[in-house]
Amino acid sequence: MDDIDRRLDTITRHPFRARFHLRGRERAMAEVRGPVTIRTHARELIAERLARAQPYKDGRQTPYRGHPVFVAQHATATCCRTCLQRWHHIPKGPELSVGEQAYVVDVICRWIAREFEPPGA
Repeated sequence: MDDIDRRLDTITRHPFRARFHLRGRERAMAEVRGPVTIRTHARELIAERLARAQPYKDGRQTPYRGHPVFVAQHATATCCRTCLQRWHHIPKGPELSVGEQAYVVDVICRWIAREFEPPGA
């Protein structure tokens, strides 16, 4: 997790990424459903929307709201293949491997967990 935390610290300093936080409905959903269910949703959403070699509407396939995973994807630069390449050094062309998909899910879930930590923790 140290690598992921360091990467998240870098990404969340970017002004665009820093403005994303879990609030309202998305925060409540993450609390009620819990980390196991949210991780399952993240796995499914990444496999469906991001893992293909040429994702449908790449760069515009991730909504900004509606699910905590969507908010986390924008906050962590895992929202499209271009951001994955730029921020996480995962090449844009080939399909995401099982390991790459697991990494993306770990990043998303770690960011969500950090949203529930007390400030300064």
